[in-house]
Amino acid sequence: MGILDFLTGEFIDVIHWTDDTRDTMVWRFEREDHEIKYGAKLTVREGQAAVFVHEGQLADVFTPGLYMLETNNMPILTTLQHWDHGFQSPFKSEIYFVNTTRFNDLKWGTKNPIIARDPEFGPVRLRAYGTYSIRVSDPAKFMVEIVGTDGEFTMDEISFQIRNIIVQEFSRTIARAGIPVLDMAANTRELGKLIARDIAPTLADYGLEIPELYIENISLPEAVEAVLDKRTSMGVIGDLSNYMQFQAAESLGRDGAGAAAIQTGMGAGLGLQMAQQIGPWGTRPAMQTAPQMAAPAAGIAPPPPPPAEHVWHIAENGETKGPFSKAAMGRMAAAGELKRDSHVWTPGQDGWKTAGEVAELAQLFTILPPPPPGA
Repeated sequence: MGILDFLTGEFIDVIHWTDDTRDTMVWRFEREDHEIKYGAKLTVREGQAAVFVHEGQLADVFTPGLYMLETNNMPILTTLQHWDHGFQSPFKSEIYFVNTTRFNDLKWGTKNPIIARDPEFGPVRLRAYGTYSIRVSDPAKFMVEIVGTDGEFTMDEISFQIRNIIVQEFSRTIARAGIPVLDMAANTRELGKLIARDIAPTLADYGLEIPELYIENISLPEAVEAVLDKRTSMGVIGDLSNYMQFQAAESLGRDGAGAAAIQTGMGAGLGLQMAQQIGPWGTRPAMQTAPQMAAPAAGIAPPPPPPAEHVWHIAENGETKGPFSKAAMGRMAAAGELKRDSHVWTPGQDGWKTAGEVAELAQLFTILPPPPPGA
């Protein structure tokens, strides 16, 4: 074997790249003085492309496969440098491996709120965030427009620019769509497709494409969401008058005084029932027979039952007080603590009314003396 054959065998290169970083988009094959030997073997794996740069000029792009770097399979490079012999004409070139697989689960979001006009709420401020995937569709254009001579180009170096493109197009799409805020959650899929379609030409100028774009959430400011929750609660409550009665009755059961009033009412009802059974003649005789107990004396009608005394609740500053008897209400009216426009409620009354509207309580104000002269 001659010395030329030996040297030629020693300088045969094997050029390849395996990536374990998950975020490298472009990697330059490092060789001392960038000398790529004639006849070197180039291995391009699936999900890769190799860009051959000779003396600063893009020469060839190799798709997945095994290549022998010779003039017969490098037509563009042949026009750049005329080779008429092998080892005697080494060439200084660079090979960049480009990752053409998808980069998934990349985040995007609005840094500042987006002002939009909602058909129902008027001007609103919206925030949104989501994920997207991206990949290199044109390795040569990507090298020329973005990478340049960077020996190791990662996804972080371009993700900020892509996020700005997505947010800008999201703002334009939301403004044109005219979708109410309350209906946006049902249309995030369509909005994502519209945004991906509209930014495709811009990314194509970079040699990139965006296969998927997802909108995970569109939200309003916290203060607006709090008001919206209250509005939802009102819709669930329904009739506010009935709800207030229910709340008052519930508080009556929880309040100790209310429980006592209930017990008092039950006792009064039980006493009334006993009085009706005894009749008008006072205490029932010990030897009275069952027929005598069941009916009063002939020709004498039983007296009517005494009216049940009402207990009253007063609404003041969003809170309820009571229950109070009529006598207590009279003392409060005399002291000026109960007024005609005070809201009151008693079991059986249809909603809250002012004290002046209730005939039973209006008497408390008519018996008061008029204001003194000069008051």
